[in-house]
Amino acid sequence: MSLAELSEQEIIRRNSLNELKNLGINAYPAPEFKVTHLSKEILDKFEKSPEELQEVVIAGRMMSRRIMGKASFFELQDAEGRIQVYVSRDDVSRDEACTMYNTVFKKLMDIGDIVGVKGFVFRTNMGEISVHAKELVMLSKSLRPLPIVKEKDGKVFDAFTDPELRYRQRYLDLIVNPQVKDVFIKRTKMINAIRQFYTEMGCLEVETPVLQAIPGGASARPFITHHNALDIPFYLRIANELYLKRLIVGGFNGVFEFSRNFRNEGMDRTHNPEFTCMEVYVPYKDYLWMMDSTERMIEAAAMAVNGTTKAPFGENEVDFKRPFKRVKMSEAIKEYTGFDITDKSEEEIRAFCLSIGLNVDETMGKGKLIDEIFGEKCESHYIQPTFIYDYPVEMSPLTKMHRSDPGLTERFELFVNGKEVANAYSELNDPIDQLNRFKDQLALQERGDDEAMFIDYDFVRALEYGMPPTSGMGIGIDRLCMFLTNSPSIQDVLLFPQMKPEKVATVDADEKFIELGIPADWVAVVRKAGYQTVEALRAVENPNKLHQELSGLNKKMKLGLKTLSPDEVKSWIK
Repeated sequence: MSLAELSEQEIIRRNSLNELKNLGINAYPAPEFKVTHLSKEILDKFEKSPEELQEVVIAGRMMSRRIMGKASFFELQDAEGRIQVYVSRDDVSRDEACTMYNTVFKKLMDIGDIVGVKGFVFRTNMGEISVHAKELVMLSKSLRPLPIVKEKDGKVFDAFTDPELRYRQRYLDLIVNPQVKDVFIKRTKMINAIRQFYTEMGCLEVETPVLQAIPGGASARPFITHHNALDIPFYLRIANELYLKRLIVGGFNGVFEFSRNFRNEGMDRTHNPEFTCMEVYVPYKDYLWMMDSTERMIEAAAMAVNGTTKAPFGENEVDFKRPFKRVKMSEAIKEYTGFDITDKSEEEIRAFCLSIGLNVDETMGKGKLIDEIFGEKCESHYIQPTFIYDYPVEMSPLTKMHRSDPGLTERFELFVNGKEVANAYSELNDPIDQLNRFKDQLALQERGDDEAMFIDYDFVRALEYGMPPTSGMGIGIDRLCMFLTNSPSIQDVLLFPQMKPEKVATVDADEKFIELGIPADWVAVVRKAGYQTVEALRAVENPNKLHQELSGLNKKMKLGLKTLSPDEVKSWIK
């Protein structure tokens, strides 16, 4: 990358890097820098035990500074917060010229640099707990300037809030918006609480394949890849359900997995094509038992994250204290549409969908039609945690038939803030019934439903050896984290969410500029002036102004290029 392609600040920082090298200072040293304290620990400990903080070693990023005469201050940000550092010329310098202070600290260090400080803790005359630096070490030179976020009287100005930039450059978001880190700390607490809950229950955490020959366990459009050595297609996992149930067949007394799943579907505020789901399967249990345990697990997760079962989300406050409300699927639809789906045919349900303006077509079977009604007319009403249970068989190809109500299955979904969070069954363990349901899904594929399930004959074979009565549940980790951390978008709880390709400006090749008569070493300067295409350059109306601009860049950036005449520049535009 040439200097002409860099911003003024980037050029200054690279020049500073070179000057550090000339002084014999490695701006990216290899040896371990042994940190003894973090900022929060120092601030918490100083009032009670200041004597224990007479020798501290801290490290972090320089976020602001106030340069004065023989002494200055800067603010250091580490993993747990910020702390002020006092730098005295005579304390950190080791030579008569006071190079470390006068040159390195005042001129060659920049906001964003990562530095190490050795010193002691004291309180300034203004009452602020600070570290008095006895030694200052450059640990990593920042070559790009940080976005400037101003703060006064507790109010933040010019905050780094552009979602596109925040999600695409999460590293920068975490630096200048340290509160973002709290969301991911809470996410880890939530996952740890769920893991502890099922481990203490006696379940074993396992791992199952991400690359699968048959994408099973859910109705979703998969991502397809190719295995070169075997020369066959593979699918990225859409769910881990069928593998976990194979383990129940094998004799495990309960298994669970935090599964990274992939679905080749739309992206919005609550959906990402790559997401995390936790699924658990326990033998000799049913869906009623699973409702009870799911309530207990989510209540424990809420307490671990927030210290209370109550969590604000937008304009609502959700209380995850059990017991949760329970409503039958048919009763929910009847309550909010007046239509009773019980014993209705596919044609009757499709006609009703059309009568209320739902967008349905002939490829959609009875199960999808009912799902469309519930999704469009009912689920948004369930703000507080609510179990919707007893689903029609057409919606649940992996679920056991209801014990007392033909046409229904023993299934529930948990809704919070109008969105599905968890899905659970009394698992189907009749291999003949399972194969028939797979065949029904195959018929939907033939009608054009690209989300219908594949037939997994190996899974049917596993069931033929006998799977004990089992209940299983899957919960969306990302969505639950959204609701527990008051995050309005799923991108806010994913460190690196999927994004559309970054827009790249149209840029002509250097050869096109050279064809106009532009000297090769001036092409980068022309680009620096903002002309990335020949067309843009030809549109210039004032060649003299362009000449002045290019000459100014040559001088300002100290490029030393041969001076251009106004006529030369004018000839490019003709």
